[in-house]
Amino acid sequence: MRKASLIVLLILNITLSHSQENKDTTPKKNWERKGRFTLLFNQSAFSNWIAGGENTLAGNVSVNYKFNYAKGNTTWKNNIISSYGITKSKNTEFEKKTDDRLEFNSLLGINADNYWYYSILFNFKTQFAKGYKYGKDENGKEIRTEYTNFFSPATFLLGPGMLWEKNENFKFNIAPATTKLVIVDKEFTLPKSAYFGVEEGENTRLELGFSATGYLKFDLMENITVENTVAIYSNYLEDTKNFDLDYTLNIFMKINKYFTTNLIFQTIYDDNAYEGFQLREVFGFGFKYDF
Repeated sequence: MRKASLIVLLILNITLSHSQENKDTTPKKNWERKGRFTLLFNQSAFSNWIAGGENTLAGNVSVNYKFNYAKGNTTWKNNIISSYGITKSKNTEFEKKTDDRLEFNSLLGINADNYWYYSILFNFKTQFAKGYKYGKDENGKEIRTEYTNFFSPATFLLGPGMLWEKNENFKFNIAPATTKLVIVDKEFTLPKSAYFGVEEGENTRLELGFSATGYLKFDLMENITVENTVAIYSNYLEDTKNFDLDYTLNIFMKINKYFTTNLIFQTIYDDNAYEGFQLREVFGFGFKYDF
C-alpha cells in the first residue's frame, strides 16, 4: 500500500505541477497540449450476509497526456499513458494489482492525399512495479512469486506505414514493416521455456512484422462517451498467422465537471506471455481533472 500511495502521489504531483506551468506560460506555436487525471474507487462490504461475500477495497489512478504538433502538411502526435491500481481483500494476505501501465506512443505523419498520411510509428510499453504469480503452499497459505518488474518486460515498436485520420476521434495506422524489440531481466528466464518469447540466458528478442492500430471515440448518448483502442501485431519471422491483440474499451458516464462513473474493459492475446486471452475489467466512481 505504501508503494502504491507513493506512485499515486508522484503522478498527481506531476499532473498538478504541469497544469500550473501551462497557466503561467504561453504554449509554443503549433503545439497543442492536453491531459486528464483520473482516480477511480470502488468498495464492497458485508456484515452477517447469509449469501456470502468478501470485503474489498480497490483504487486506480491514471494520467493520460497528449502533446501534438501540426504545421503545414506535417503532424506529430504524442501520447503518454500511465496507470496503477490495487485491490485489497480482507481474506487475502497480499494487495494485488488491478492495473500497472506505462506507455508512450508517437506518430509522425506527412500528408499524402486528403485523409491519408505517410507515417512513422513508435511505441514503448512497460510497467511501474513488481508483478506476482499467486498460489498456495502445502499448508494452504497464500504465497506469491515475482514474475515481472519495471522494464521486464519492456517492448519497443518502430515502423513506417500509412495513417488514415478523419479527425482526432477516428483514425487508424498500418505499418507493414515494423521492428519489435522485447527486453527482459535474465533472472526471469526459465530453463527450456521462453519468457515473453525471450529464450533462456538471453534478455532481448527482436522481431519484424505487421502492425495495425486504431482509435474510435464517440458519444453514445448525452453524458456517455465510448472510447475504443485496438493494436494488432503479427511476427513475419515466426508463425505469421498468429496475431497479438490488445483491445481496450473505456466508457465514461459523466456526472459533472469533476466526477464520472467509468467502465474499463481490456483483453490481450499474446501467446508469448500467456496461452489464451487475458481479461481485465474495472468499474467504479471516479474523480477527473482535465489540464
